Amino acid sequence: MLAVIKTGGKQYLVHEGDKIKVEKLSPKKGKVVFKEVLLVSGEEGEKMKTGNPFLEGVSVEGKILQQGRYKKVTIVKQIPKKRHRLKKGHHQLFTEVEITKIAV
Repeated sequence: MLAVIKTGGKQYLVHEGDKIKVEKLSPKKGKVVFKEVLLVSGEEGEKMKTGNPFLEGVSVEGKILQQGRYKKVTIVKQIPKKRHRLKKGHHQLFTEVEITKIAV
């Protein structure tokens, strides 16, 4: 069984048992429930269910594994002929979630 969920302004294609990294979620430990499910598909031969935009009564449950930061991304800006340079770094925060159940 697979599903397409929306969280943090992005969409993720997930199966049961998958580990995904999403934008930082507020709970540190425990379970999380994604209610914004766009698509659900069962085994082969079954029809896909799509929402408009979300499916009613369908949710995806997950377990929070860890919270962390990605590697640093360096941003460099330069204005030519003005001797102006700017260098910045950014670490994006993430939450790693293991999908435990797709409830239809």
